[in-house]
Amino acid sequence: MVIDDAPTPRPRRADAERNAAAIVDAGLDCFLADPQASMAAIARAAGVSRVTLYSHFATREALLDAAFDRAEAEAAAALADGGDLAWLVRTSWRLLDRHSAVFAAVSTAFPPERLRERHDRILAPVRRLIVRGQEAGELRSDLSADWLVTVVYSLVHAAAAEVQAGRLDPSDAPDVLTSTVLAAVRG
Repeated sequence: MVIDDAPTPRPRRADAERNAAAIVDAGLDCFLADPQASMAAIARAAGVSRVTLYSHFATREALLDAAFDRAEAEAAAALADGGDLAWLVRTSWRLLDRHSAVFAAVSTAFPPERLRERHDRILAPVRRLIVRGQEAGELRSDLSADWLVTVVYSLVHAAAAEVQAGRLDPSDAPDVLTSTVLAAVRG
């Protein structure tokens, strides 16, 4: 007989859950204002002490990870609704635009391969649309669906970088991005 001496984790109290959610909300807001926002600034914005913040998120990277989880879940839910590729690109852009500061902060904290892995849930609808378009003969089939997904992913992030650098007007970005993506995948 094996005896497991590991303590059974207790469920978190409701106030602890509220604090964690408030910290993530404040993190999203703070990262929007400043991608390099400090943990002290986030604690103040969340209305919690730094001790409370650190009891939920031991590092800035852990908080970034939680904020990215929230943004990723929102994006996955929005993109799951369907539509054509142009709709998907515009929807992706709106989501990226809203969470651009989180993505900018995460981009500096996490290696590229981790970022790409984290995007898999968001990229699944893109892949489905590309495969469907290839099967219908509407999208180029001389390149793999996986490569075309990479092209879309790269173009969306390139547009975000251009907006952040001030070389692309944010109001023009959805049209420029949609036009570029469609030209690339239609061949």
